[in-house]
Amino acid sequence: MAEQIMLRAEFRDELGKGASRRLRRLSDKIPGVLYGGGGDPVSLTLAYRDLSKAMQEEAFFSQILELSVGDKTQACVLRDVQRHPATDKVQHIDFLRIQEDMPVQLHVPLHYTNEDRCVGVKLGGGRVAHNLIEVEVSCLPRDLPEYIEVDVAELDVGASLHLSDLDLPNGVSIVALGLGEDHDTPVVSIAARRGGMEDEIESAVDADAPEDDTGEDTTEEDAP
Repeated sequence: MAEQIMLRAEFRDELGKGASRRLRRLSDKIPGVLYGGGGDPVSLTLAYRDLSKAMQEEAFFSQILELSVGDKTQACVLRDVQRHPATDKVQHIDFLRIQEDMPVQLHVPLHYTNEDRCVGVKLGGGRVAHNLIEVEVSCLPRDLPEYIEVDVAELDVGASLHLSDLDLPNGVSIVALGLGEDHDTPVVSIAARRGGMEDEIESAVDADAPEDDTGEDTTEEDAP
């Protein structure tokens, strides 16, 4: 598991859209809420600068966070981020409390390895096609992986790896696979590159072919 990211928040008394707009405009703070885990929802504010810095870390979106509110620290995960449609600036953020003995479901990033050594790329002239960049897993908080590694070294052109092919840590399962075999989607595949020998042959044939009829009269001239 990655090193936990810590955030400091304050309790928020003023609620409503107007109060949230004033908070963002005048104080450069972001409204949020902490809920779940058997506790009551708590309205919060977070400094925009601190939140933006934390969100630059990949682990912020897929790992356990430490949220300090008042004199208590709560383990939680990110549940939702609302952004401004034009500026993409964070407008509101939701956190979900976690309990050590209760499984969590989170999207964990996929890290692809050995792409430069892939058989289908080096010998077959193919290219690596990423179908997924993350996958939703279920596990206890202590078993949550920082990422899942996907080794593509042995893949040849036309081959692929599915969700069921991923090497998972102990105690970790993929949520989609619990829904049935038809949810065992491809994660990565090696596709043939366009512009190979077949294209060269086709181009040569096209070059030797007669030009299209221009519509001009090609009959012999009338005798004088």
